[in-house]
Amino acid sequence: MAAAQDVDTAKRETLDRSITDYLDHLTHIRRASSHTVAGYARDLAAAADVLAGRGIGDWNRVTPADMRELLAARHRGGAKPTSLARLASAVRSFYVWRMRQGLSESNPAADVRAPKKPARLPETIDVDDLAAMLDVVPADTLEMRDHALLEMFYTAGIRLAEAVGLDVTDLDLAAGEARVLGKGNRQRTVPVGSRATAALERWLAERSNLAAPGETALFVSQRGTRLSRSSVAARMERWAISHGLPVHLHPHKLRHSFATHMLESSADLRAVQELLGHANISTTQIYTHLDFSHLARVYDAAHPRARSEAESESEDPR
Repeated sequence: MAAAQDVDTAKRETLDRSITDYLDHLTHIRRASSHTVAGYARDLAAAADVLAGRGIGDWNRVTPADMRELLAARHRGGAKPTSLARLASAVRSFYVWRMRQGLSESNPAADVRAPKKPARLPETIDVDDLAAMLDVVPADTLEMRDHALLEMFYTAGIRLAEAVGLDVTDLDLAAGEARVLGKGNRQRTVPVGSRATAALERWLAERSNLAAPGETALFVSQRGTRLSRSSVAARMERWAISHGLPVHLHPHKLRHSFATHMLESSADLRAVQELLGHANISTTQIYTHLDFSHLARVYDAAHPRARSEAESESEDPR
């Protein structure tokens, strides 16, 4: 046993020497941050642990099968998909460096991918809860601004950056629409519903009381300048608390709610893709999972054979 342990230690030391050289390259040639270097060091050390434990002491002996076993071993040890993806990326980058240095002829991690992280379904807000929160009469100028902002998020499903980037000239309330600049500098036109139009008209009548001379932003702060993203998030949370919303509120949750409620009503995935400004429809398809969850709940509650006998008997009025 002691001899085997010595062999494993020797193999590990051999693997470590190349890792040290690579970390020096990251530090002194690539000028990577200390945080980045520390991350690579942890991931490569973890890889060396598993490889040495399998009797491999030469990076050139590592095969794609070894790489898959490496990820599987880490997965069995409780590593999350994000950690496994980072580990695979670190080893791939390490081998790219080795090949450039003439130390390796191939990259065994090139085509090995970590397990995908399960897609997290976006959180949404119930329609009735949203109505209770939005069907209010703002008390002052700041509340008028916040109310108009909330209505814009929900009426058009826009992103936080798109909302704070809006200028007054981007609105065409007579036509019920607005122009927003989305990701990749892609401009699109979004609808502005009647409730949002009314809220925006109230805010525009008060906006001059806050806006600095020459300021073009639609939503301005008390200082008269364009409202910041952090201010929007803080004001939304304050609004939710003061108006009794039972869940945490942030801009993207209203965007998710917009998309989900649109799909529940229309089932037109392509239209919702256009409204959200998604370049790829696969991004929009996450909301079909939410819609199915809604349908599944309705089915479970309504279909006579969806529930177990015990559940049915417990509701039997006899």
